[in-house]
Amino acid sequence: MPSKEIKELRQQGNLEAALEMAKAECIAEPDNIWPKRNISWVYYDYLKLNAHAGAFNEFLVWLNAIRELELTVDEKLLFGNVAWQIGRMGMSMAKLNPLPQQQTVQLFEAIKSFHFPKGEEGYSFLYKAFHKLLKGSAHYIPFADWWNFNHFRPEDWQKEKLENGKDMMALVEQAYIAYAKQLLPGQAGFDRGKAAAFLPRLEEVVENHPEYQYPPYFQAKLLLALGNRNNVLEALLPFARKKKNDFWVWEVIAEAFSEDPDTVLACYCRALLCKSPKEMLVSLRQKMAGLMMEKGFYNEARTEINTLVEVRSDMGFKIPPEVVSWILEDWYQQASDLPSNLKFYKQHAFRADAILYSDVPEERIFVEFVNKDKKMLNFIASENRLGYFKYDRLLPDVKPGDVLSVRFQGGSKEGMHQVYTAEKVQDEEFKSRFYKYVAGQVKILEGKTFGFLEDAFIPPALVAKYQLSDGSDLTGHAIKSYNKEKKQWGWRLV
Repeated sequence: MPSKEIKELRQQGNLEAALEMAKAECIAEPDNIWPKRNISWVYYDYLKLNAHAGAFNEFLVWLNAIRELELTVDEKLLFGNVAWQIGRMGMSMAKLNPLPQQQTVQLFEAIKSFHFPKGEEGYSFLYKAFHKLLKGSAHYIPFADWWNFNHFRPEDWQKEKLENGKDMMALVEQAYIAYAKQLLPGQAGFDRGKAAAFLPRLEEVVENHPEYQYPPYFQAKLLLALGNRNNVLEALLPFARKKKNDFWVWEVIAEAFSEDPDTVLACYCRALLCKSPKEMLVSLRQKMAGLMMEKGFYNEARTEINTLVEVRSDMGFKIPPEVVSWILEDWYQQASDLPSNLKFYKQHAFRADAILYSDVPEERIFVEFVNKDKKMLNFIASENRLGYFKYDRLLPDVKPGDVLSVRFQGGSKEGMHQVYTAEKVQDEEFKSRFYKYVAGQVKILEGKTFGFLEDAFIPPALVAKYQLSDGSDLTGHAIKSYNKEKKQWGWRLV
């Protein structure tokens, strides 16, 4: 058998002579596996020689020649090397603009029967190449299903370090995102069964890899597409908190609350408070304007329309027919222009922030003292917990005696606290623990500037303000307060 001679000719680069000798051997012994192996490596050398986009047709000829040999799974070494060359060809094709979709499909069809060794670097390289070529294409899912996500290597789950020192998203994360994105409803329709089957796999990735940022977003989008709105927030919130300054996160949350116009409005307001390129917000502004009209905010709706029309005109975008029809309607002609809708956004956005932290338990607190100049308030949650925090970004106004429902981010037992959300609530039972009605005669000891009404301390400022003296009749309200010097609780008149 001329195996040695064929190999020597290959090593010398004399592929024509090697091919002629290998063909003759195959004709002489058509049922013998060794001649097939010998010629397959000659084909491989031609494949390697043509592994670039400019030689696609030649590459495909030699690829089909290998396929026609119908080699078995035993030829691991050959198929492992072939995977690398196909990957090289794919990476070369991925540099073309536009991407050669038809040639990519041809390439895929040619290799579907190949027995690539799974779990090897060459097989992952093959996926990388087709991922670049097919991402966003209807052919992505058929390729990914054929390749099979079960064959990712441990290394594929890790970020890749680029030559410039930056990190690239892990191949697995890229693959799951592209697959999920292709499953979402679009022009090609929606395969509900396939989406439902993929969702548990995506959920597993989200649970086991919290460092992956975007899979939770697509998990939420698939849940919405499947009509499973109950689990959307659970899936989306960890991601949304990281990306809360990206406007499109709030659009997804709004979609989860599509049956609650007030919440949708709050989410749109929160989205429009994000710092984003103005041209990216025009579609959102159009949805906002429509919702403003429905709720009777005509001045705000006109202002929103004017803003989106101005941006579209500046960018050379067409004005949507719906917007043109609004401008011609009576309500638009009668409405007034506002300087901006920023104040409106801030008035409504707090409800959206409450959604963002809806999985954080709420706690009742009682407002003991307010420093309006510094926008700080002191609160009591219980006799074992009190503190203070800045309230201006959460509440427009607050006064001593108010009961708030808050979500704490953290803080010390008696010191400064960080708060996610806060809103005023009515809770008379809770309030009664810290606020009470007092009446009777004032008691002021001789020579003292302070006094008492029942068991409530009257500060010197109130004694002076109301010109109180011992025995004066007085009614009022007292707030429970903590004396840090005496380390004890008492009541103080307000």
